[in-house]
Amino acid sequence: MTGESTMQWDLPDPFTLDITVRNEDTDRLGHANNVVYVRWLEEVSWAHIESLGMTWELHEATGKAMAITRTEIDYLASANAGDRLVLGTWLTGYDGRFRSSRQFQLIRPADGKTLVRAVSTHACVNMKTQRPSRAPGEFAEILGAAVVAGGRGLAAD
Repeated sequence: MTGESTMQWDLPDPFTLDITVRNEDTDRLGHANNVVYVRWLEEVSWAHIESLGMTWELHEATGKAMAITRTEIDYLASANAGDRLVLGTWLTGYDGRFRSSRQFQLIRPADGKTLVRAVSTHACVNMKTQRPSRAPGEFAEILGAAVVAGGRGLAAD
């Protein structure tokens, strides 16, 4: 994407998703709706973990999944219909058992402006009971290897 080399990422080597804001993504104020930002965070999260080998098939085979427990979003500037954006994400924490965290940054390459910064935390759950569960070894291996240092990861217990 044009301008991508001039984007200033908060952390190195993000996993990225290119986005073009559609008319139906906007709200009454004419900018991307807050709900749409949350959808984009989910889309890039799934694409990222699947690229690491944590596929839906693995989730089904283990009967476990990482469920979002908290999302913090800082809306710094608006995006409008037609804007081309790049959403970056990093895994920034994994406690080795149960919880993980992820950081996001949304940039408009046309002007290099960061529009959104966000952090989410996740807990491993049993897919049948929806109750907390220790992460299976396959998850632990993938998540542990993918954590980027320097992010806003998990707070110490």
